[in-house]
Amino acid sequence: MHDICLNMPSMVQTFDPEDLFTKRCIWVNGPVIVGAGPSGLAVAAGLKDQGVPFIVLERENCIASLWQHRTYDRLKLHLPKQFCQLPNFPFPDDFPEYPTKFQFITYLESYANHFNIAPQFNETVQSAKYDHTFGLWRVKTLRRNKGPSSGHELCEVEYICRWLVVATGENSEKVVPQFEGLEEFGGHVMHACDYKSGEAYSGQKVLVVGCGNSGMEVSLDLCNHNATPSMVVRSSVHVLPREIFGKSTFELAVMLMKRLPLWMVDKILLILVRLILGNIEKYGLKRPSVGPLELKHTAGKTPVLDIGSLEKIRSGKIKVVPGIRRFFPGKVELVDGQVLQIDSVVLATGYHSNVPSWLKENDFFSHDGTPRNPFPNGWKGKGGLYAVGFTRRGLSGASLDAINVAHDIAKSWKEETKQKRKTVAARHRRCISHF
Repeated sequence: MHDICLNMPSMVQTFDPEDLFTKRCIWVNGPVIVGAGPSGLAVAAGLKDQGVPFIVLERENCIASLWQHRTYDRLKLHLPKQFCQLPNFPFPDDFPEYPTKFQFITYLESYANHFNIAPQFNETVQSAKYDHTFGLWRVKTLRRNKGPSSGHELCEVEYICRWLVVATGENSEKVVPQFEGLEEFGGHVMHACDYKSGEAYSGQKVLVVGCGNSGMEVSLDLCNHNATPSMVVRSSVHVLPREIFGKSTFELAVMLMKRLPLWMVDKILLILVRLILGNIEKYGLKRPSVGPLELKHTAGKTPVLDIGSLEKIRSGKIKVVPGIRRFFPGKVELVDGQVLQIDSVVLATGYHSNVPSWLKENDFFSHDGTPRNPFPNGWKGKGGLYAVGFTRRGLSGASLDAINVAHDIAKSWKEETKQKRKTVAARHRRCISHF
């Protein structure tokens, strides 16, 4: 990449001379990748293998910031490691089948080091817009540089590039629903992205809002630290055992889908789950009418893989409660009229994409920040735009997208580079012919 200007102002505009040192315009002879999580790293590694230059922009101060800063300590990968590894770099043999959060972070750091990927940290994309006149992307960012004092200096940067890879994923921003009376509740309220351990909640009555994998695991962790959790279940949910007959439930489903239609695999899974877990609806966990795999494929709703929460629910140590009507000081009223005395609230209410806030005038992404075209056709848009990590199929889906994106960009980049060399050579020959 090259600096091609340093704030060249219009002759009719006034400007601060200091702007010359705070604004930069950079040409990138390859793609700009937004996001240094697993998706962005996987694309970068694929491009590196094919000799394509690139730059990775990351708003936080590290790779995989979601895993490093916004996950609880007890988290492990929900799927066996062979389904979570990134392209061309297997997990170490001594890692367990379900690596811990900390092992996965170590793996990602090793991945970045192995492929010599060095993201631009502390750089937040403010906007990205396609210039139809020149066929280029203009990506404007705000970079936080360490100043001479202990503070930070902000620098506006504009990247000009032929290709843009959106790798910020489906979980960029936390979802915080509005509840009547929450501001007067008075107790401690936090989103699950800020929750680390139940140690600080020992002896407390905690309301956990949400019954996905995060809500289930936070409730389990609270139990293990002598707290009393009540888990809000507003809608139906599929709860599956993590393993069936010693084999990963996910692995079993993948194996069956190679031979059977999806609806039949769903029926088989639900029969096996009923045999293993029994009737869980009597505990307040109503199953959806649509099977777990079909629901995942159509709505992106991930089934819960049980790692011990269901046992606590059966024993009454985790109480399942319906939706929230409103909060009062020190208590909550539920939609069925129950009133619970509680000390704290953990919002396990999920995340959403932030793409619509910065990707301008583009119809490739829908209003919710995910590609309009469903998997497996949601990785390529128009004008050199690509998306990785929006498949709703976890790390394995992101890896497939990354391979496709890296291959497609490399093909275009090599063709354009070859054509440029031919053009330069032709000009050189014309120059020589004049002498």
